[in-house]
Amino acid sequence: MLVMTAAILTACGDKAEKKPGQALASVNGEEITVMQLNDELGRVNPQAAQQETTRKQLLDALIDRQLLQSEAAKEKLDRDPKVLQAIERAKSTIVAQAYLQKRIGTVARPSKTEVEAYYTQNPNLFANRKQFDMRQLVLATSDVNDDVKKAIDSSKSLDEVAAWLEAHQVKFGRAQLARASTDLPPELNSRLLAMPKGQMFIIREGARSMLIAINEIKDAPLTLEQAAPQIEQFLFNKKNKEAADAAIKQLRSTAKIEYMNQPAGTTPAAPAAATAAAPAAATAAPAADAAAARGVAGLK
Repeated sequence: MLVMTAAILTACGDKAEKKPGQALASVNGEEITVMQLNDELGRVNPQAAQQETTRKQLLDALIDRQLLQSEAAKEKLDRDPKVLQAIERAKSTIVAQAYLQKRIGTVARPSKTEVEAYYTQNPNLFANRKQFDMRQLVLATSDVNDDVKKAIDSSKSLDEVAAWLEAHQVKFGRAQLARASTDLPPELNSRLLAMPKGQMFIIREGARSMLIAINEIKDAPLTLEQAAPQIEQFLFNKKNKEAADAAIKQLRSTAKIEYMNQPAGTTPAAPAAATAAAPAAATAAPAADAAAARGVAGLK
């Protein structure tokens, strides 16, 4: 979010203000400088081998942004109330994040002992990690009507369901996917491990639904050496979030906060700390709805 908001504020700066740094390009008289490019490079932090390629791509992106900014200014979009509100929100967010970072300071990286302890305490994520190879039929959620549910319940395999869908001209697609146990919510992971091969279940994702059957479950362990970088990042993010939560809790405890114009009988809950700390993908399940995965009988 900081990258996006910083880009917004940069794009909406005063055109008359002289930009510091050596010019790299001029777009209709507006300069793009080394300082601007270095700032973008710092946000991306490319590997050494990709430095030059990334530099060229970012310079082109800066040129494109300047072109768009100029056209927006011609149409007075920089004075649009919604745009001004977005700029103010972006500015507020950046300043708040800067203060929070200063307040928290430098959080210590997790020790080797902490990393090893987390690895040992979570065998299902690492030493006993599994991989689920699955087949799926993808169709529109709106097409999952009572007739389709009955056809699914009475079928013994995905192929039987696919044949029924084709015969009744219901559009669908086929796909194969593999998911590690660490990619799934714990509840769904447990259910998949308990399912026999070929058992069908359905997951709804908004406008589409996926009918899935397990094809094979394989052992896919991660050694401590393989998992250590991801565990370290996860624990570091966790420490940052806890520090941010504590800082905001302390500020709220000394502030005078009054809620106004609220519905009768409601008390707003305290918001969570607005931090960018997020678990590494290999050590925490994504925000999927575990309750969405159900046995086919649950569709009735």
